[in-house]
Amino acid sequence: MPVLPGNPPVEVHLRRSAQARRFSLRVSRLDGKVTLTLPQRARDSDAMGFLTAQEGWLRETLATMPEAAGERVGLGSLVPVEGVPLRLVQAATGRAVRVEGGALLVPGDPAQAGVRAGAWLKALARDRLAAASTRYAAQVGRGFTGLALRDTRSRWGSCSPDGRLMYSWRLILAPASVLDYVAAHEVAHLVEMNHSPAYWAVVGRIFPGWQRERAWLRSHGQDLHRLRFGD
Repeated sequence: MPVLPGNPPVEVHLRRSAQARRFSLRVSRLDGKVTLTLPQRARDSDAMGFLTAQEGWLRETLATMPEAAGERVGLGSLVPVEGVPLRLVQAATGRAVRVEGGALLVPGDPAQAGVRAGAWLKALARDRLAAASTRYAAQVGRGFTGLALRDTRSRWGSCSPDGRLMYSWRLILAPASVLDYVAAHEVAHLVEMNHSPAYWAVVGRIFPGWQRERAWLRSHGQDLHRLRFGD
């Protein structure tokens, strides 16, 4: 991991990409992580030259980052559920988390409202992603061997060579169509384990107009990581 010298020094994560045609520098709005993406065959010396040339912009951007990343969820918080903002409210009756009107009702200890809401969201995410994955797998005539949820920041989903699907549970916070797109994206890898034109043809067949949802994730995806549910 290269370090940009100075006061303070800045750690930079290098990411080589076969799709990259030029250098690009990104600062995560979530945690301030600096990532330099470069073409697969680019020289490290050229990458450092690019980084040095961008030092002014980089330090200015880092200086404007908020000190605390994330908002701890509790009673009164607004939480998007399938893209719809719901207010966390103490439930007067019942034992299960539930949606009523524009509220997410959480019973039990008020201090544990964020934790309970997070557990409910993860269970809902599993149900929605399992259903979407099964639906798209049937369309491509393939089966997946397992499904797991993680809280990953670097990717929204993945498909292993042996057919295991992994998703970020935070997709349940995004609009339902975005969750569906990611499921279609990963299931398409059951057919083509790459990002070739043939792969994107599969995605387009099972999820036409995928470009809109992909653009939504690129513009708003980092916001889904800002909520903290006590985990």
